[in-house]
Amino acid sequence: MHHARRRRTLAGVTVSVLLAVTMSACGGGSGGADDSDDVVQVVASTNVWASVVSAVGGDHVTVTAIIDDPAADPHSFQAGAADAAEVASAELLVWNGGGYDDFFPRLAENADAPAVVAVDQLDDDASGADHSDHAGHDHGNEHVWYDLAAVSAVADQVAAELADLLPQQKQTFEDNAAEFTDALDTLRADLADVAERHGGATVAATEPIAAHLITEAGLTDVTPHDFAAAVENETDVPVAAQQRMLTLVEEKVDAVVRNAQTATPATEKVVEAARQAGTPVVEVTETLPEGQTDYLAWMTGQVEALAKALDA
Repeated sequence: MHHARRRRTLAGVTVSVLLAVTMSACGGGSGGADDSDDVVQVVASTNVWASVVSAVGGDHVTVTAIIDDPAADPHSFQAGAADAAEVASAELLVWNGGGYDDFFPRLAENADAPAVVAVDQLDDDASGADHSDHAGHDHGNEHVWYDLAAVSAVADQVAAELADLLPQQKQTFEDNAAEFTDALDTLRADLADVAERHGGATVAATEPIAAHLITEAGLTDVTPHDFAAAVENETDVPVAAQQRMLTLVEEKVDAVVRNAQTATPATEKVVEAARQAGTPVVEVTETLPEGQTDYLAWMTGQVEALAKALDA
């Protein structure tokens, strides 16, 4: 896999779909933020979490995503001196955790800033997701940004941390987080509708990044364990697992969920078999695609694509 990486700074990104953020006027700063312009410097591990912070912080945050390149793999990313400097100068740190972006907590060890770790916000009862062992990871499925209940909790925690750093904007952060989580509740209602209409439908996934979303939609992921483990761990897929996967997509599953950012010969064989069989292919991504900065717009598009595939 190509591990090129490009860093982008997101300054006050306004969520354009399902979210209208009204920002209050800037006042004098306190609590460690820049007194001159009321802006908190935040560093996130990936552009996904940077987009969530931007939705909550609005004009009162400047967010740097260490990984902002769809070709970069957080599992194996090697941070450099510039990344360490970004983290060291931050006033708030946000990362995924659970073994997904292990480079980031190592950078954060020497940083003097509060942190929000997404996996700490997981609530099995609230999300309905299965966080048991998946694809060889003892910590369970770490792709937390597809667990909408956990994303809501992250937004609320970010709002609380920002309010500590910039108390005079507390109401703004709380209001923004409320708008954001209301929009996520709408998406969860859409998933509940998918579950009502298609509950029990089967899917096979080229990689288990959207497992939380699949579970909340009431779908059954029948991907052979050996196939999923090999793809996620970047090892060769066993011949028997590849054949079982091809048979599933040709004969038994209602849709294939494909990580569009990670293509291997094994996964492309699956996609081709699905298309030949007329099985719908739903594309999801691990990070925000090129040109996208809006978490809600991105996730809404993926939920809609899943529903459309099953309706077909």
